[in-house]
Amino acid sequence: MLQTGLIPSESELLALLEGRHKDPHSILGMHNCPEKHSIVVRVYDPMASSVSIISEKSCVEAAKIPESPLFVAEFQNTDQHFAYEVKKVFADGTANQSHDPYCFLPGIGELDRHLFNEGEHRRVYDFMGAHIKKMGTVDGVLFSVWAPNAERVSVVGDFNCWDGRRHMMRLVGSSGIWELFIPGMSEGDVYKFEIRARNGDIFLKLDPYAYKTELRPRTAAIVCGDSQFKWTDDEWIEKRKSTNWLERPMNIYEVHLASWRGPGLRELDPKDEDDFHSYRDIAHCLADHILEMGYTHIELLPITEHPFDQSWGYQTTGYYAPTARHGSPDDFAYFVDYMHSKGIGVFMDWVPAHFPKDAFSLGRFDGTALYEHLDPKQGEHRDWGTYIFNYGRCEVRNFLIGNALYWLDRFHIDGLRVDAVASMLYLNYSRTDGDWIPNRYGGNENIEAINFMKRLNELTHEIFPGTLMVAEESTAWAGVTRPVFTGGLGYTCKWNMGWMHDSLEYFSKDPVFRSYHHDKLTFSLWYAFSENFVLPLSHDEVVHGKRSILDKMSGDYWQKFANARLLYSYMMTHPGKKLMFMGAELGQWNEWDCKKSLDWMLLKYPMHAGLKLAMKDLCHTYRANPPLWENDFTQSGFEWVDVSDVKQSVLSYLRWGKDRRTLVLIVLNCTPIVRENYRIGVPFDGRWLEIFNSDAAVYGGSGIGNKGAVNAENYPFHSHPFSLNLTLPPLAALVMKPEKQQ
Repeated sequence: MLQTGLIPSESELLALLEGRHKDPHSILGMHNCPEKHSIVVRVYDPMASSVSIISEKSCVEAAKIPESPLFVAEFQNTDQHFAYEVKKVFADGTANQSHDPYCFLPGIGELDRHLFNEGEHRRVYDFMGAHIKKMGTVDGVLFSVWAPNAERVSVVGDFNCWDGRRHMMRLVGSSGIWELFIPGMSEGDVYKFEIRARNGDIFLKLDPYAYKTELRPRTAAIVCGDSQFKWTDDEWIEKRKSTNWLERPMNIYEVHLASWRGPGLRELDPKDEDDFHSYRDIAHCLADHILEMGYTHIELLPITEHPFDQSWGYQTTGYYAPTARHGSPDDFAYFVDYMHSKGIGVFMDWVPAHFPKDAFSLGRFDGTALYEHLDPKQGEHRDWGTYIFNYGRCEVRNFLIGNALYWLDRFHIDGLRVDAVASMLYLNYSRTDGDWIPNRYGGNENIEAINFMKRLNELTHEIFPGTLMVAEESTAWAGVTRPVFTGGLGYTCKWNMGWMHDSLEYFSKDPVFRSYHHDKLTFSLWYAFSENFVLPLSHDEVVHGKRSILDKMSGDYWQKFANARLLYSYMMTHPGKKLMFMGAELGQWNEWDCKKSLDWMLLKYPMHAGLKLAMKDLCHTYRANPPLWENDFTQSGFEWVDVSDVKQSVLSYLRWGKDRRTLVLIVLNCTPIVRENYRIGVPFDGRWLEIFNSDAAVYGGSGIGNKGAVNAENYPFHSHPFSLNLTLPPLAALVMKPEKQQ
């Protein structure tokens, strides 16, 4: 018969049995009984038939409290704690023996908890989630999760038959963090958190800080040990720190890893939806393509874990886990390291604006609106069917900022393209009147999100100098790429969505009507230097009925290719950094389909092969001529030669180097008419080389041009002392420069 003092009070026992106890360690494990001058060990396991406590000196069978799964063993005449293990025997005769999870002190320090609750922990990923560690001499895994409104949180998995009663966690102080060290668990073990909400509902959740996850459709986390990958990119990282990327060439190739499937990769089984190329295999083939074409960086559509392939990664559920579709975290580290070894920078899409409502993920995480707002006027994107992060909550900000720092730290990512920034800036984004809540001043600015972004950009630039933060921001919000200390948001660059829409609209029009829309190509220069812009022709423009880039172009078969070459030439010579979605260089006819490969077989056809060659030469021309990139963000780097030839739809402009001694001339003929004896004013005398002609015969053009060079004439024109008498090929761009720069 168990004596009083050896068993907990009736209320505590009931709370434990019902799974409502916030501190199971206060009951379970080893405890002193001062009034009896003894030690008591309590073990809770509803699946065990018998329990024994084994130490160096004894093996004591624990007594079972009647009508409960609580076992109690007393060690009399001692008040000294000792090391022990628990042996459990189950009804089927199986048994196991391990250290007791409830005999360990808290594993998370007070400073870590304080900084997390303040939203200022810079390495939150070092202690939240699951971490293999040694407590004393015992190996195991320390689990921690933030769920301040839960009534109980447990770790469940194959190791405990997914029974939430067997490894209940403790709530540490007022931090809202639950933690438990489980001896014997190791790398590769699968787990989730079972949460009991205050209303009694019980559900399973993926660890928000999971480093590794199962391949969809499975949704559990996998214990991930310290990376064994040996980085070799020290030289790249050091060079990055001192590089001003705003004054360097930046020509970004946007990639969806699952559907790129370029030359050199094995054929996938079309019947196997789980057949993906590995990060390691893709790295080699993709790098070869990047180097051939002359791109400087790649930008990956989100590679964070996501359950639905067709979301392209923008419905993120595992913010800290590279998707298991292509391999392990170390495999992804190899991918980045290999790119760096080839001189290729790596950006990734990052999605802090919203998250999906999947039941296993962040939504209503502890039974309450924890990561999101409760009121759908603040907490839901109607268009996307997703939740909006509550940026005013310190721990949520720390989760997101820590996540950004995690990718830059652990995977050496060179920059993040932040998705849907406009939706974060405005409380009434895509909302009707009455469906949004004004800020405390009555305005539509999301003050908490603005402060979050400013702090995000301050920290990323401080801790990882040389990395870039790029905003996908589609409005006229001022100062997106200006430093925080001057009142800006602190991003390095932002996408120029206005340029993209105007350009695509212009090139979709029949040349007969282009003279009425001349402003579509000139308007962008009115604001081109107000921000640090990236010119994007992204994945969003080739899906959902928008048609491929080539198919958007006006005209017949030949003219579509000529227009595409002209558009790309305009893009590569316009002020701003560049971004092109994969497949544009092939001349895809079909819209992009994330479940299918790019149409590489198109390169068998001369016009498609010519377009790829034109894009390759254009990229290398861009990189080889500093005036096209070193002065992108100041007015001094650009000068119109003739902006007013509306009738003939011809544009001409100069791109100047920083020293104002080097320059490149660009002439765009946006009609299918050959224009002979077309005079262009230039600032320097001498021979001018035609370094790129988009109408070259090898590109599928008509082969009309200026035989590679033209001598300047002493004939003042366009306010310049000299001029060139040119032949302008149809629907084509000419790029020229002085043979001898000044």
